[in-house]
Amino acid sequence: MSVSAIADSVRVSPMGRSNAVVKLLGALLITVVLVVSADPVTSGLALLGQLVLLAAAGQKPLRLLVTLWPITVAALISGWGTAMLSPEGGTELVNLGWITVTTGSLAAGAAIALRGLAIALPGITVLLTTDPTDLADGLAQTLRLPERFVLASLAALRLVEVMVKEWSVLASARRARGAGNDHGPVGTAKEFGGQAFTLLVQSLRRATRLAMTMEARGFGAGKRTWARVPHYGRVDLYTAGAAVLIALGALGVSLLLGTHRFIWQ
Repeated sequence: MSVSAIADSVRVSPMGRSNAVVKLLGALLITVVLVVSADPVTSGLALLGQLVLLAAAGQKPLRLLVTLWPITVAALISGWGTAMLSPEGGTELVNLGWITVTTGSLAAGAAIALRGLAIALPGITVLLTTDPTDLADGLAQTLRLPERFVLASLAALRLVEVMVKEWSVLASARRARGAGNDHGPVGTAKEFGGQAFTLLVQSLRRATRLAMTMEARGFGAGKRTWARVPHYGRVDLYTAGAAVLIALGALGVSLLLGTHRFIWQ
């Protein structure tokens, strides 16, 4: 399943119908708790709570992690590197001379991997479940942010959706021309680099044209009116309660178990 298909299915769920500002503030609360915490219990419980929340929104969490494989792979690599290089003590598990893995270093690696996934997931959830226009309405009318910033954020979020679809188009076009038929790690990396560079060039050109167009039409030049007014309901209360429960619940359990560790400790 593609990212755009996941977004379309999630936005019709109760979480997708929640107010954008509520989801944004909830994601910010979870992120702050995870940023200041460096233990696997807090990160693991927060990640588990977010996966349960996605499951309640009608998604299959494991399929989502597979679809968003670059983030999953990055978290696993960071955890593996930490386990290899961490000076944490404990019982020795693996000793290959220049590589030593102990129970302490393995726990540190697991904490980093879980923390990376748990920090990335709130932002991804907000992007997948929120229409950019709804988010712009909330930023401008609820949080009272400057119009120029709001309109720039709206344009950027719209371009994210365009880039996701364009990536698939580029892959299809390259296959139609016979490019990207190399197999193996080197061929795959070469194909990915060429496609990423093409997308980067097209994105810069599109961003330049869009900025000139918005400037010519007077976007952000002064006070603006908004066509839609954000509404709040019972589903927003449930969403806010779930975010608070995930953030404070993970922190509270780790404190009760005595495993919590701040990043500065």
